[in-house]
Amino acid sequence: MNLIGDLRWRGMIHDSIPGIEEKLAQAPRVVYAGFDPTAESLQIGNLVPIMLLMHFQRAGHKPIALVGGATGMVGDPSGKSEERVLQTKEAIQHNLERFRGQLEKFLIFGSGDEAAEIVNNYDWFKDFKFLDFLRDVGKHITVNYMLAKDSVKQRMESGLSFTEFSYQLLQGYDFYRLYCEKNCTIQVGGSDQWGNIVTGTELVRRKAGGEAYALTCPLLTKADGAKFGKSAAGEKIWLDPNLTSAYKFYQFWLNCSDEDVGRFIKIFSMRPREEIAALIEEHEKTPHIRTLQKALAEEITERVHSAVELRKAQNASQILFGKGTTDQLRTLSERELLDVFEGVPQFAVTKQKLAAGIPLIDLISKEAAVFGSKGEARRMIKGGGVSVNKKKAVGEDTLCDAQDLLNGKYLLIQKGKKNYYLITTA
Repeated sequence: MNLIGDLRWRGMIHDSIPGIEEKLAQAPRVVYAGFDPTAESLQIGNLVPIMLLMHFQRAGHKPIALVGGATGMVGDPSGKSEERVLQTKEAIQHNLERFRGQLEKFLIFGSGDEAAEIVNNYDWFKDFKFLDFLRDVGKHITVNYMLAKDSVKQRMESGLSFTEFSYQLLQGYDFYRLYCEKNCTIQVGGSDQWGNIVTGTELVRRKAGGEAYALTCPLLTKADGAKFGKSAAGEKIWLDPNLTSAYKFYQFWLNCSDEDVGRFIKIFSMRPREEIAALIEEHEKTPHIRTLQKALAEEITERVHSAVELRKAQNASQILFGKGTTDQLRTLSERELLDVFEGVPQFAVTKQKLAAGIPLIDLISKEAAVFGSKGEARRMIKGGGVSVNKKKAVGEDTLCDAQDLLNGKYLLIQKGKKNYYLITTA
């Protein structure tokens, strides 16, 4: 397989050192990408280099994921307008322990020449004395070389600490160590990492007399210029299910615009080119069906959250946007229920008032201001426009009681087709 040609078709290559395609064709290679544990989870902004590692592994090469237990304590200035907040050792270790489980959903670990591996650069930096680092590493890279990097230039006016200035030497040394110990000759990363990566290729050349290569992927933005990786509400989309639920994760991909989804499915799907091209053609004929959004949302949600969680997310979506049933609604956990109906108006009612039952018309006009008056509520109920827990109210004498509560705590009121209200009890 022409790996580089496939990656170019997918829009996953921003820049590369000449000769990398020929090297990949000659023999299986070891390739790595680095991830600093500055948060307790990777986010979907990290997915492009992870997908690159997946493609390399599928093509017969060995991927290494380097987690920066050492560099994470410094902070990479690339793409940042101000210095990062430094993490404690304890926080970094906590984050590192969570990364492996997230990476295992994308890379195949185990035995064999192509098995993925995780390394921690703290292992070689923890006993590296400062003076030894200056003598053994610093002397090979000039200050002029370091100043020429975009990650440095862009921060010179606003201020760049020596800590951040030294980051490219630390990352460059990572590449050198992996070259010497793992025969790693290729590093991949985002386009903002180019300067750091080629510093590593220079160290390999000057310190070890070897050849190493760099390949970067584009930093994604949405068609409207917004940063990729956040929901419409500005929330980061994490790979850790405890931080971003399957429903929110699924909805993020399902809500991709038509302008973006053609690019995104090439990057984030592992489907063959022919299958992706066919999906794109189908989508262009009937964009209202959202073929690409559904295909991408299903594939990536199943990979990150599991097939079971995907079905739950689809079920939750049907409840909100389709013709979901009361039985489907009752399958939602409290977290899923709150995720699905996040942002809808909420009203609080005591459980005592529901204990013996309360007329629906009083509940939605007096106790909870779903309607401005009993007359308005009565007309809407009579017209079949009010539902409780996805069950249509049949008359104004309908009673609501504690047995109706979802998760023992909530009532879902629907007014018309699209207006939801959540009544909570305490």
